[in-house]
Amino acid sequence: AKKELEEVVDFLKNPAKYKALGARTPKGVILVGPSGTGKTLLAKAMAGEAKTAFYSIAGSEFMEMLVGVGAARVRDLFAQAKKNAPSIIFIDEVDAIGRMRSVGVMGGHDEREQTLNQILVEMDGFEPNTAVLIVAATNRGDLLDPALMRPGRFDRRVVLDLPDMAGRKDILAIHAKGKPFVLGTDWDKVAKRTVGFSGADIENMLNEAAIQAARENKKEIDMGDIEEAATKVKLGPEKKRLQTDLDRKMTAYHEAGHALVNYYSPHLDPVHRISIVSRGMALGFTMAQPEKDRLHETRSRLIDEIAMTMGGRAAEQIIFNEMTSGAANDIDQATRIARYMVMEFGMSDLGPINFGPQMDVTDWGKGIMEQQQISPEMMSKIDVEVQKFIHEGYKKAVEVLKKHRKELDKIANELVKKETVESEEFEALLGGPKKKAA
Repeated sequence: AKKELEEVVDFLKNPAKYKALGARTPKGVILVGPSGTGKTLLAKAMAGEAKTAFYSIAGSEFMEMLVGVGAARVRDLFAQAKKNAPSIIFIDEVDAIGRMRSVGVMGGHDEREQTLNQILVEMDGFEPNTAVLIVAATNRGDLLDPALMRPGRFDRRVVLDLPDMAGRKDILAIHAKGKPFVLGTDWDKVAKRTVGFSGADIENMLNEAAIQAARENKKEIDMGDIEEAATKVKLGPEKKRLQTDLDRKMTAYHEAGHALVNYYSPHLDPVHRISIVSRGMALGFTMAQPEKDRLHETRSRLIDEIAMTMGGRAAEQIIFNEMTSGAANDIDQATRIARYMVMEFGMSDLGPINFGPQMDVTDWGKGIMEQQQISPEMMSKIDVEVQKFIHEGYKKAVEVLKKHRKELDKIANELVKKETVESEEFEALLGGPKKKAA
């Protein structure tokens, strides 16, 4: 991503070099990536590096109740940018106005469409090699109108992924400046601990660690503060809920079920922490820590993931001969994994067929006409395959927990006593580190 954007900056700094060779410089660059990966920061850095004027606006700022206001704002913004060229126009959350047209609930003539049409008109009206660059950012690139993405408009699409191990270490080094950490802080361990964190998450984590240390009147920030902050960033703050002894015991067995199935599933990342302390909407949690960045998923690992996810429900039924609502999120997660396996990854008996992405109810930008049509008969077959995967995972969870019932009791009792069990304590209870897949 950095190299692509450096090249775009060079277009603005040295346009004559490209003009002499008859090259057409890009009119637009779209930055696609999850929230917190630095899209806005990169756009500002591009303007600073190229020493150009910078105009920033969010996609939602174009939208007003009065029809025509959004289009007028687009015309004014582009006129100002042309007047002060070379310049960069940055449109954040472009999906607010750039979603696919004529598939919304309101039809094809709403204010959003007029605003989008005006942006397309302005971009098409640029003279060749006009020193105005449009940079747009979105975390939902799949919802954008194809007309925006064609050559001559947004020529470059730059994907900003979550940072890898090396990237997280660099981000940690930047945000650790000015904060007193204890001597010998293991930053490699912190970088491993933060797999799946965005740059914004990492900054927030170190800030929360500093607040945690100050709350306890410490002079320096230690690994305990960082660990607590990382958990808080991902799962939310602790909640002091009054629970009956039975509730605590049920939660302890539920989390112990997750952890024990994980331990005996060689394809899964090792357990990092188990707790029956409430956070967010959860009564407890079992956290696994990836040992490295994962680039792809395997069928074996996903089946193990379903088994681990259903381990809590399996433990409830084995110990209490009862089902609770505490497994609702687990069931939802297991179902999502199974649906991905069937509908997108081609891992079921239906064969290597892609039925299109799963739709959330919030995906209004993708209309019915854009979706792959699936017959009722095929949907029934898909449901059967999804059930097979979930039942396979649940069966494995039950087998593991019944076979290792004494260990299940041991972990649950430790959780009732201590509330939180770290990875070293967990592995000591089970006789050592988990065995990994060959």
